[in-house]
Parts: sequence; C-alpha cells; structure tokens
Amino acid sequence: MKLDPLYIDEIIQNALREDMPYGDITTDNLLNDEYTTKARLISKETGVIAGMDVAKRVFELVDSNVEVKALVQDGEKVKKGDIIAYISGKTASVLKAERTALNLLQRMSGIATATSMYVEAVAGLTVRIVDTRKTVPGLRTLDKYAVVTGGGQNHRYGLSDAVLIKDNHISAAGGIRNAISIIRNKIPHTVKIEVETESFEQVEEAVAAKADIIMLDNMNCEQMKKCVLFINGRALVEASGNVTLLTVREIAQTGVDIISVGAITHSVKALDISLRFE
Repeated sequence: MKLDPLYIDEIIQNALREDMPYGDITTDNLLNDEYTTKARLISKETGVIAGMDVAKRVFELVDSNVEVKALVQDGEKVKKGDIIAYISGKTASVLKAERTALNLLQRMSGIATATSMYVEAVAGLTVRIVDTRKTVPGLRTLDKYAVVTGGGQNHRYGLSDAVLIKDNHISAAGGIRNAISIIRNKIPHTVKIEVETESFEQVEEAVAAKADIIMLDNMNCEQMKKCVLFINGRALVEASGNVTLLTVREIAQTGVDIISVGAITHSVKALDISLRFE
C-alpha cells in the first residue's frame, strides 16, 4: 500500500491548522529566526515503526529547510532507547512541527506494533489478519497503511468499495436471501458480496444464496468450526467480534480464512516516541 502525497499533505495541513490556527504564541514571542537546533527522535519502547515519511513531511510543510534524516524505515522493529531520526533546522520550525509529527508517527507506529503482535500470534497458520472501518475520522488512510506496515491486510476501505450486508441490512431487507438477491442485480459483476451471520441457520441461508464471503460474528470457536465445515470452501470465511491476542490463535485454528480485528485501530496504544534537543 502506498500513501498518496497529495492526500497526506491535506491531512497534515489540517492538523497543523488545528494546532496553530493563529501561529504559535509561545514560540513566536520567545525565539527569533536566527536560532537553530539539532534534535533526535527516540523510541521509548519496543515496537514497529510506521509513518516516518509522514512525520518527515510535517517538518517539510512547516519549513522546507528543516532536514530530517531517518535511521529506520517503516516496518522495522526498534527497541527502547533507539534513535530513529535526526532533525536539524530553525528551532522555531522544529517546535511548531513537533507535536503534529509525533501524534501521527506515534499513532501509526502503535497500530503497526499491535498488528504485528496479532500476525505473530497466528504464525504458521493460513489466515489473514485484517483491519476494519473502526478508524479515526480523517485518518483512515494512515491507519490502514500502518496495518499493512505491521504485516496485516486491509478489509474494505469504505462503504463505496465492497458490499457488506450487516445485521441491520438483513432486518431491513427481510432476510439474507432477499438482501443478496436484491443487491446482486444492482451491483457490477466485479464486486463481491459479504454477509454477516450470527447463527448456523444464517450461515446456511448465506451459502444457499451464494454469498462470496461469510462473516461469523461473535461466535465461539465450536460454532465457528461447525460453520467452516459446513461452508467447505464454498465461500471465504471471516471471523469477527471480540478478537484479542489471547483468543486469536484459537480462532485461527477453527479454519477461518480471515480474522478482522477492530482493536488494532479503534483502541490502539500509541508507541511512545519523543523528540529531544541535543
């Protein structure tokens, strides 16, 4: 997955406007343009880095003369105390960019780190760890990029690019068969249909209606094993709902093809990274 520079610039510019809509009242009144500094970005815990180019771009948009020399690339693991980048330029510019750059870098690295832990937990099994749409509004591109950086894969990007018939759709349409029948006649043949199920009976209905992907929502492992055996390759099978690091491998061993984990984006802990002047 590649980040679109124009889209990333828009995210950063919005963040900078939010942080200093009328300038930086502290820095602007304390320092003049003659002050320069050298600084370091330091990881204060072990994790996977994601968003180095994004952080670098923050400094560039504040001041094109600020230089950022990255010592690690996205996807690399770092340990507590590792220096991950050197920064040099006008002191005022570095201070103005600092928080926005760290906010984005820390969040993205936290997502990549969490994702890598889930991927490692299912190592050796033929299952994919994927994200969800439970992302911070306005930051979805960065969140999903960080998931891929951590070794995971992306689910649908948004509501426009894939069909996912959920419980409320099913209720509104009068059942799974009816929902799939209605929508299949209205979408391009290139678009797959996924349906959310909560019981074995709904799985039977989804298979009969020839869904391409069947999501097993909040089922226990015994229920999932039964459903996987019944589906028998007639559709891809996704497990979803309350997945944790303690349960993910047992879920993977049921034979599902995909495990979606909302926690890697909706409640992720940011990786602790600090900027220190030399």
